Amino acid sequence: MGSNALRDKDLAYTLHPYTNLRAHESRGPLVLVRGQGVRVFDDQGKGYIEAMAGLWCASLGFSERRLAEAARRQMEALPFAHQFSHKAHEPGIELAARLIEMAPVPMSKVLFANSGSESNDTAIKLIWYYNNALGRPEKKKIISRRKGYHGVTVAAASLTALPANQRDFDLPIARILYTDTPHAYHEALPGEDDEAFATRLAATLEAQILAEGPETVAAFFAEPVMGAGGVIVPPRSYFPKIQAVCRKYDVLTVADEVICGFHRTGTPWGSQTLDYAPDLLTCAKALSSAYLPISALMVSDRVYQAVADNSAKIGTFGHGYTYSAHPVAAAVALETLNIYEERQIGAQARAMGAHLQAHLAALLEHPLVGEARGVGLIGALELVEDKASRRNFAPAQAVGARVVDAMERKGVIGRAMMNDSLAFSPPLIIDKAELDEMFAIVKDALDEVAATL
Repeated sequence: MGSNALRDKDLAYTLHPYTNLRAHESRGPLVLVRGQGVRVFDDQGKGYIEAMAGLWCASLGFSERRLAEAARRQMEALPFAHQFSHKAHEPGIELAARLIEMAPVPMSKVLFANSGSESNDTAIKLIWYYNNALGRPEKKKIISRRKGYHGVTVAAASLTALPANQRDFDLPIARILYTDTPHAYHEALPGEDDEAFATRLAATLEAQILAEGPETVAAFFAEPVMGAGGVIVPPRSYFPKIQAVCRKYDVLTVADEVICGFHRTGTPWGSQTLDYAPDLLTCAKALSSAYLPISALMVSDRVYQAVADNSAKIGTFGHGYTYSAHPVAAAVALETLNIYEERQIGAQARAMGAHLQAHLAALLEHPLVGEARGVGLIGALELVEDKASRRNFAPAQAVGARVVDAMERKGVIGRAMMNDSLAFSPPLIIDKAELDEMFAIVKDALDEVAATL
């Protein structure tokens, strides 16, 4: 089918996520047809470095044949099987064992789903079920953080404290609370260093738990590095201080590792990078390098034991998905983990992460850049109207979106987040030359937009 016909069919039939739908009617789609390494190619043959690895997810790039072969082999052997009612299959068994072995803290069991949203939604249900099992029907409130992102199901989007994800969807649901964003650039008080900032945020959380009543607060959800909220890296002492408060009041902690997991921050888990020791952990995206949909929720033994006892009382654990641990997706995820280990992708990510962070730091000199932040192979540039006051541009100016459009014209696909923050999360296989090329284009795009302001 020709390019124009494909675009017309898209406009006729597709409702696009995270898109201004009226603007799409006139702009139309960028139609991608193939990938190679860290690049994707459109239907005109133009190549683009994917600076976001798609949606933070294609960790091994866009042409890893071993993953295609793993899918083919499993498709031919057993294309589908479920885990309901005492059923199991080898890829699901092996993947659960691998995840428990590599967990950042001791975990007991794995419950599979198909996306980060589903696993975070499942975590909420499990936390409520757990507290009912323990005879604590009032202990149900869950604390997320402003600018946090945890998905788009009804419950997960309630945790996602970003305006566009809740406005006019009648969200959030009841029993979801929000606490401070650990972003010192905007939130620290004058003269407040990182240690004092982290101490204050922990004290605020404790005051919030006490005001609500500790007997009503069940869990605290956090991404080790906040992704869609702008790639926000907390102070190093933040999670130990937050964790101490949660343990004091028997509040479960949940690490949303959907973006950070599998070497993105320079260690296997963002929880390791940021010294977070959660009771539950969700992961997805790089679990299969995004080649097939799969996600996982890991739970600690104390959570599992209460859940198991309750299922015995009721007669079943009444939750699960048709495609939980789909055997083809699980086989691809296992091969992804094999590649990470065999090719030392963690070491590669640490080395290239240092190079990416150096590029970000160098762009602090640019007149539009107020803050460069990140860790490992994830980072952001926040664009500001005034560096001294850290004042952001008015949203109507869409400065970040204009820079991303300029990048795309020049051959880099990026993404603009809140406060005109340009996010970077390239495939973990990217090399120095590709990073150099990518950031040369980013600088050109910044220069182009700056000249129009």
